[in-house]
Amino acid sequence: MTTTYDFPSDLLAGQQELHQVRAELSALLKRLPWSVEPQDAFSDDNGWRKVERPASPGWSADEQAEVEKLRQRERELAVFVSTHRYWSELGGTDRVAARARLKHAHEAPPGDAEGAEEPGRGS
Repeated sequence: MTTTYDFPSDLLAGQQELHQVRAELSALLKRLPWSVEPQDAFSDDNGWRKVERPASPGWSADEQAEVEKLRQRERELAVFVSTHRYWSELGGTDRVAARARLKHAHEAPPGDAEGAEEPGRGS
């Protein structure tokens, strides 16, 4: 049986926002050119594997600002979640297990019907 934890709503909200910010940052970085500064294309096959990159126009000032804004928010949320007062209520292996469970608290528990709502919980 899996232990359930009564996470405070602000901790749950902080963890959920942290997931969202990390997803946004990851998607943004995938869309942006590989180099922040403009760079020429290059190819290097002197290492253990060949590396090739196309020319990069670099990031615009707006793109750099957006990445920095998301990284700053990610740091703030990571600190908030990891130093939340709730963790002081738990000790040892309970704290480790609870921290691991919090990362998946937004997921439906195994065995729940897809999209089913829990009784007494609104959308």
